[in-house]
Formats: sequence, structure tokens, C-alpha cells
Amino acid sequence: MGALEGKVALVTGSGRGIGHAIAQRLAREGARLVINDLDAEPAHATVEALRKMGVEAVACVGNVTAPDFADRFIGTAMSEFKGIDIIVNNAGFTWDDVVQKMSDEQWHAILDCHMTAPFRILRAAYPHIKALHAADKEAGREVYRKIVNISSTSALNGNAGQINYSGAKAGVIGMTRAIAREWGRFNVNVNAVAFGLIHTRMTSADANAGATVNIEGREIRVGLNPEMLKSHAQRNPLGRGGTPEEAAGGVYLFCSPDSNYITGQTIAVAGNLQ
Repeated sequence: MGALEGKVALVTGSGRGIGHAIAQRLAREGARLVINDLDAEPAHATVEALRKMGVEAVACVGNVTAPDFADRFIGTAMSEFKGIDIIVNNAGFTWDDVVQKMSDEQWHAILDCHMTAPFRILRAAYPHIKALHAADKEAGREVYRKIVNISSTSALNGNAGQINYSGAKAGVIGMTRAIAREWGRFNVNVNAVAFGLIHTRMTSADANAGATVNIEGREIRVGLNPEMLKSHAQRNPLGRGGTPEEAAGGVYLFCSPDSNYITGQTIAVAGNLQ
């Protein structure tokens, strides 16, 4: 049996990239998964892959910023699995520019995705978390539940051209600390993981080649200049960026029983480059 056998885990943005790796990692430890992606195809493909592993999984497709998303997401877990044990607020993207060129649309889009969406998800989860804890207590069970919010080293240090993203991810850390204090009485550990450079489609494409992804009709430029990637590797003590699987390992630390007496904390998964 895995360390998460029978647990119900909800992971936003888990159809691709880091979120997909997180879902796979939790599944290997026995968790049942609610998978989310903006697009239906990667969400259902991930669900199918998990089911082939013998894991129970369902999809909740949609934009995490939609007003009805949080209720649908939490509702899916409760209707399909009758419980919530782990929530990983992972979904996100970057839309960069220097402050004098950044539009209100860019500012609000990033804050809505990285802060408002997790807030709504946690708010929707609250009555269920409270009721599940009460039932555990009545039955004499000691059960710890886990919230893992994804932040960034851009929040810890700032990053030129990312006032929206750096600000939002710093807000995630504050939100994590606040909810840790509010939900400790329910045996909920609330922590954050701040990623450095992780090689995904959002970072590995050559920005000079004009690579984009479509997010709700917006063509968002992605990728990093090869020289920037080279510079990162030279400055990082480990000599490279991270893999999605390594990023997932950092999240798993806070999902496992080994974190039952850790809450309100942020760890950087960045190869010590800060």
C-alpha cells in the first residue's frame, strides 16, 4: 500500500506539465484523483492514463478562474469519491511585461488565476473539510488533510518583467500562512512550494521563435531565450533546471503523512538558486 492509499486528491492544471507529474506521483502512492485542465483533451488523456494504472480518476474540465469552477471542482470530488484529502492549487501561466507596458488585463488575468481561483476553491472546500473532520473526530479517527499551494521563486526574490506574477505568487504565500492558522483546528496542513525553473512547454520553447499557447482566446507568448537558460544552468549549484517529476516530488513531501506537523511553510524547489 502507498502512503496515500484511498486518499482523494484534487489537482488543478493537471492535464499537462508539472500538474500531470503531480497527479502521477500522488496516484503511485494510492490516491484517487480529480484531474483538471483548461482543455478537455489533456484532462481526459490524463484520466485514461491513470485508469490504466489501476487508479480511480475523474476529470473536471474548465478554467479555474470561471465563477462556477470552484463549486464544480469540489462538487466532483464529493459526488464521485465522497471526500477530500488533498488539494493542490497548481494551475497557472505567465503573461509578462515591464510595469510601464503591462495592461490591466494582464495584471488581473494573472491575479485571478493564481490568487482568486485558489481562494474560491478553498472557500468552496471549507464546509466539506469541516464536516469531514467532525465525522473523523466522532469516529475517533485522526486524519490529516493537505493543502499545497504553488508559488514561485519569483515571489521570494522578485523578477523583472513579472510584477503581476511575482505579486500573485507572493500573495499565495500569504494566503497559505493565513489558511494554515484558520484550518489547523481541522487537522489540515497548509503549505506552499515555490518552483524555480522547471522545464515544461511554458519555459523550454525558444522565446525568440514566437511560441505561444492559447488561453481563453489569448495567444500568450511562452518560452525562454536559450541564453537565459544557459545562464540559469551556470548559476544553479546543480547546473540545470528541474524536471516536472522533481517538481512533483516537492509537492508530494507536503501531501505525505511525514508533513503532519508542518504547516504554514514554503519550500523552494529550485536547485538552491534563489
